[in-house]
Amino acid sequence: MSKFAIKNGIFLTMDERQPVLRGTMVVRDGVIESIGEADAGALEGCEIIDGTHRLYMPGLVNTHSHLAMSLLRGYADDLALQVWLEEKMWPNEAKFTENDVNWASQLSMLEMLKSGTTCFVDMYDFMHVVARNAETAGMRAVLTRGMIGLVPPEQQRAKLAEARDFAKTWHNRAEGRIRAMISPHAAYTCPPDFIEQSVALAEELDLPIHTHMSETLREVEDNVREYGARPVAHLERLGVFSRPCLVAHAVHLNDDEIAILARHDVRVSHNPGSNLKLASGIARVPDLIRAGVKVSLGTDSSASNNNLDMFEEIRLAALLHKGVSGDPTAVPASTALHMGTLGGAESLWLERVGALKPGWKADFIALDIDQPHYYPHTDFVSHVVYSASSKDVTDVWVDGRRLLKNGEPTTLDEEKIKREFALCYQRLMG
Repeated sequence: MSKFAIKNGIFLTMDERQPVLRGTMVVRDGVIESIGEADAGALEGCEIIDGTHRLYMPGLVNTHSHLAMSLLRGYADDLALQVWLEEKMWPNEAKFTENDVNWASQLSMLEMLKSGTTCFVDMYDFMHVVARNAETAGMRAVLTRGMIGLVPPEQQRAKLAEARDFAKTWHNRAEGRIRAMISPHAAYTCPPDFIEQSVALAEELDLPIHTHMSETLREVEDNVREYGARPVAHLERLGVFSRPCLVAHAVHLNDDEIAILARHDVRVSHNPGSNLKLASGIARVPDLIRAGVKVSLGTDSSASNNNLDMFEEIRLAALLHKGVSGDPTAVPASTALHMGTLGGAESLWLERVGALKPGWKADFIALDIDQPHYYPHTDFVSHVVYSASSKDVTDVWVDGRRLLKNGEPTTLDEEKIKREFALCYQRLMG
């Protein structure tokens, strides 16, 4: 049995009734046992951690990423999505080896841990390597073998077989921290019959589906030209929404499409940083939320973002929609924070993740609030959204295990990862 307690802490709970608590949080065997007041008996046998000058909050949840693309960070910026993908990303990604994905995914996990992300979604190739690294790192992850279907039938079958094998091997592994999904990449990269086969596989394995959707106006127009329908209606017709579904981007939607997503309980990963940088547009997040659609936040890849900093995405989500709508209440700070924590966990069908409550998993982070930009100590929800920085993260726990201690990773070898990553980059670009 492992048991520890954080005393003298300030806790951002994500509970609307008591958003901020002061006092002590007790964690036993990876689960929060109590929070707030704690008597002497509750602390018996505990390791005591002094929480003075720290704000403790749920770990951040990144619901859309491509970790290995850190190898292409800064390689091709300031381009439209289709040009960026077809002329810059895909030709280089075709050169990626398993070793490249190994070290690039570890570098991204290191970046996420040091910036407060405890749970992430990854869609890519060599996903068994990413899963192994997530298990070693101790992170929570929802992983999926991304599948571009514009290939000959035998390659399509091979990709579906890989996706099946990965899901059967890794779903609910690592003490339940790793989950799987099925991911046809997008309607514009997957023929209809391949998407239908992906849906059948998700049905067979009882797994959710994750896909890119309606990221750019060109994508929507091309879909209408090729298939006679916008992406939402097209995917609905192919059965994608018959499964639990998380779509990334969902930038270009009309009212009818928002209603369809709400009716099917399709969840949306909003990627404001990537969408802005690629000039893809601005998703109708306030309208989605009003319609009852669950909206979370993702970074996308660090080739299109160019980092995995969820504090930036939370702040962008709060500011961006105010600016374009003229409504300062469009996405309040509390809503943006929810999107980056509890809303992310809910969007991934994770239970008891994303809040600091008794009986919930001990996935949480500590921020150093003894810094000028946190004074005065007034509204900590506001401070986290509008003032905090990822560089304020000092400690990270997942399932009660400390993965970052005083800014230093405990499960990953930072210097080795950076050294091996640099070698991979040199090979790729040499």
